[in-house]
Amino acid sequence: MKDKEKIALFIDADNAPAAKIDVILSELARYGVVNIRKAYGNWKSDNLKNWEAVLHEYAIQPIQQFDITKGKNATDIAIVIDVMDTLHTKSVDVICIASSDGDFTPLITRILAEGRLAIGIGEKKAASPFVNSCSKFIYLDAKPEKEQKISIIEPIINAREVKVKQDKVLHSILLESVTACAEQGAWARLGAIGTYLKEKQYPWKQHNFGKLVDLCYAVGLFESRKTQGSVVWFKAKSIDNQRKKA
Repeated sequence: MKDKEKIALFIDADNAPAAKIDVILSELARYGVVNIRKAYGNWKSDNLKNWEAVLHEYAIQPIQQFDITKGKNATDIAIVIDVMDTLHTKSVDVICIASSDGDFTPLITRILAEGRLAIGIGEKKAASPFVNSCSKFIYLDAKPEKEQKISIIEPIINAREVKVKQDKVLHSILLESVTACAEQGAWARLGAIGTYLKEKQYPWKQHNFGKLVDLCYAVGLFESRKTQGSVVWFKAKSIDNQRKKA
């Protein structure tokens, strides 16, 4: 069974409709498990009464932000701080920002630079730079088409594969393993690679792949073949072939 992605959801309550929370969570459930759920705003304001009514039901943590200075949005700053903290201290694959506020565009760019997927959720009024910068964007006010309730910008990218393709430490240990275990023609058996990694005490399962063979396929560094029907072999691709795949 394929591991589900871990998703952190950050809601700008001033710029996201509470009435659509069931749609938001249902859609995100298609891509993984929403482990972190936070909503930001001034909860003493009457404007957020609709959100207050659904926080407990959907297990969303409210984060209080007072309107300290008129014209300055403390909520945006709080979301940025918490997202950056999550990127560096939590094990998550996907960051989701529920807002139609285009000011989050630089944050989306940073999320992508950290090797995570960035999902945006908002209305059609959302600024195009914000929409286009996201790995995918979910429109909450799109007109239904056939059986679809919302529209999604594709492609859907596997967050685990994005990360392992960028992990230079992982690349180094896998290439070392294949080289050390190589037999005829530089081909190495999967079983031998696994034994080598075990001896080196390298925790390859930390990359959220249940099988070593799937991890070796995902990094994009190796040619593969099967012998005797089920024996899998890997060989490092040439530098030119790796560049073509990049």
